[in-house]
Amino acid sequence: MGEPAGRTPDAPGPGPSPWVLGVDSGGSGLRVAVAPADDPVARPPASRTCDEPVRTGPAGIDAEHLLSQLLPVAEELRREAGLHGFAAVCVGAAGMASLGEDLRARLPAPLATAFGVRHLALAADAVTAYAGALGQRPGAVVAAGTGMIALGTDLTAEGGWRRADGWGHLLGDCGGGAWIGRAGLEAAMRAYDGRPGGSAALLARAEAVFGPVSGLPGALYPRPDRPAVLASFAPEVARCAAEDDAVARGIMHAAAGHIADAAAAVCPPGDQAAVGCTGGLFGLGEPLLAPLRGALAERLPHARPAAAAGSPLDGALAIAAALAAGRLTLPVEGRLLQITRPAPG
Repeated sequence: MGEPAGRTPDAPGPGPSPWVLGVDSGGSGLRVAVAPADDPVARPPASRTCDEPVRTGPAGIDAEHLLSQLLPVAEELRREAGLHGFAAVCVGAAGMASLGEDLRARLPAPLATAFGVRHLALAADAVTAYAGALGQRPGAVVAAGTGMIALGTDLTAEGGWRRADGWGHLLGDCGGGAWIGRAGLEAAMRAYDGRPGGSAALLARAEAVFGPVSGLPGALYPRPDRPAVLASFAPEVARCAAEDDAVARGIMHAAAGHIADAAAAVCPPGDQAAVGCTGGLFGLGEPLLAPLRGALAERLPHARPAAAAGSPLDGALAIAAALAAGRLTLPVEGRLLQITRPAPG
């Protein structure tokens, strides 16, 4: 395996633009794309999707399982583009910061052997979400889907990355899809019991989706995909909020407050900071977006709201392109973003 690098590699010499490979691994599967380094956000880049999420085991994210999906798909994309290989690769993965030891140890050599990769970035999915949303400018990005994490930077070595939440559905991810879904189901159970704080509308939706709620604990607790199941109820909470259910509205307002709190915790000071939101959660629409706009304006009056320019997969391509050109300015720090120069195995 190549040695970790603390700075951006030197820019390549003259010649045709190299191509780069971007990878986004998350709870819904693996997405892979290739693009020329001088136009990494070409619309649309050549891409493939593997619907099976990469497994996690005792050693963390399973590198062999990821490689078994990534290598054949990347080879197919390489052949279709008529390439010899890739100058740089960025792999963004959910859990990379805390569960990425196996990936860091085992990915570099196979990628160097198969594709001649000279520069490899291993990034937390929050970092690729940041790069996709804001590129390489100071600010804060909230990435929210099933979970929720906020990441911010002023792009200085001293400031590095600032992270808030992203601690999983048992310890955090406050305001994310699983959090909203769990709060909605709790309100349904309260209504079922006749306790205060219940919602008859949410109870009706819970029974329409899951069947009799008395059987929900037994059906939900043993499932390994429990966060995703909880998050699947978030659209129902948003729908009830849009239909003026007071409890559902309260849940959406509380979620917006949690998201804004996380953004405020990581956003650098000054009026040049941009704040972006990215991820499937924001597809819930105005029941979430309206209170979120107010919460962000209250907590971050100096920051500039910014529409997300692209997805985490776009961010992985952008990081790989910056590596290939020697222009990476995002903080290379700790386990959030590591750069290696792979050697063939």
